[in-house]
Amino acid sequence: MRHWYRRGLLAWLLWPASLAYGFVAALRRLAYRIHVLKSEHPGIPVIVVGNITAGGSGKTPLVLWLAEFLRGKGWHPGIVSRGYGARVEVPRAATIADEASAVGDEPIMLSRRSGCPVWVGANRVAVIRALRAAHPEVDIVVLDDGLQHYRLRRDLEIAVLDARGFGNGFLLPAGPLREPRSRLRSVDAVVSHDAPVEGYAMKLHGSEFHRMTDATDRRGPDAFAGQKVHAAAGIGDPGRFFRHLARLGIAAIEHPFPDHHAFRAEDLDFGERPGEGAPVLLTEKDAVKLRRFARPNWWVLPVTAQVDPAFGDWLIRRLDEFRRRSKAA
Repeated sequence: MRHWYRRGLLAWLLWPASLAYGFVAALRRLAYRIHVLKSEHPGIPVIVVGNITAGGSGKTPLVLWLAEFLRGKGWHPGIVSRGYGARVEVPRAATIADEASAVGDEPIMLSRRSGCPVWVGANRVAVIRALRAAHPEVDIVVLDDGLQHYRLRRDLEIAVLDARGFGNGFLLPAGPLREPRSRLRSVDAVVSHDAPVEGYAMKLHGSEFHRMTDATDRRGPDAFAGQKVHAAAGIGDPGRFFRHLARLGIAAIEHPFPDHHAFRAEDLDFGERPGEGAPVLLTEKDAVKLRRFARPNWWVLPVTAQVDPAFGDWLIRRLDEFRRRSKAA
């Protein structure tokens, strides 16, 4: 969705449609719960990282954190994603050599940074099956999004919310909610990315920019302070990126785009001479869609999730339960 939530009269006009959406969603959940609709478990632990709102909320950085955490605890994680924005006909691996149009933008970033096999496809059950056939060493799966993909049975559900919270509180299409906020009571953990909810706190950190045409050329925020700078972001909340830059002392001209925007080179010209204008600062997610057009004045800011240590402690306890059950089986 291009807008976080509908406002005023339009929201109320769409409210009946939201009621219908909520009824169908609840009926679908019930159908899986009472086994009218079939669900499957892949036979290894499944951790779903999702949200109850439309649009990004910081799920992918948390998935990267989980992959590193799991590897540090002796697990061999695989990552599964829908591949949003791409037409993936059959399950397939996503690698750094792929185009975002083929596998989605987030899977490429996950592949580059996680060190784990990353597979994509709409049917997450089939994707995990294909992933395990290609990588038999994988003993745990982290699902990037998919909280509402009930066909896949899961062992842990982690919901991520950001500063936008619940918007106007309405379900789609009148508001941003995929499921009512009461759904948070049934998840195993809530991670609060500056959200107005109780949960394990998460922050995104990053202050080193990489030149797109030469990744070895790295600069700190001081290199962009006090000069004309453009910032472009096609993420769930572009304002989050702009606020992050402001905290680094960079007063950028802001250019927000819709989430998963299919960037073209001309989107970033901003009326200046291509490649020779003011610096353009980009999110890592957006940069993967612009690699073929990289210009010397484009810079990328990778970010890393820092999570409340109590979340790691909780996760260790749950992982130990998995291992005990596996040994007893």
